[in-house]
Amino acid sequence: MDMIWKDRKRTFLGLPWSFTKYSLTEERLFIETGFFHSVEDEVRLYRILDLQLSRTLSQKIFGVGSITVSSSDKSMGNFVIKNIKRPKEVKELLSESVEKQRNLKRVAGREYMGDEHGDDMREDEDE
Repeated sequence: MDMIWKDRKRTFLGLPWSFTKYSLTEERLFIETGFFHSVEDEVRLYRILDLQLSRTLSQKIFGVGSITVSSSDKSMGNFVIKNIKRPKEVKELLSESVEKQRNLKRVAGREYMGDEHGDDMREDEDE
């Protein structure tokens, strides 16, 4: 299992003093948390639906950022990759890897369209 990327959650000062580790392979994203009791979660990349990068002023100052991940994974659901170095590069790498896996697995993304008010368009149930 070749790692494409790995990092640790960093403190507000950008230092890697944390027991949360992130790693990415061609097919899966892993999140390991804990010291005395560690838990390793994983999400298959084709299950990732959307990525969002956010950076507060202090994160910008210390060169870190967070990526919010929306996924269809039952156990992981939506989660945040917090305070990582080079967040723009990581988001782009993750996005490209997700698209590659979705194409290999022939998984089509479901886009939800809404009207101009942001409400979901749904068929009437009475029809």
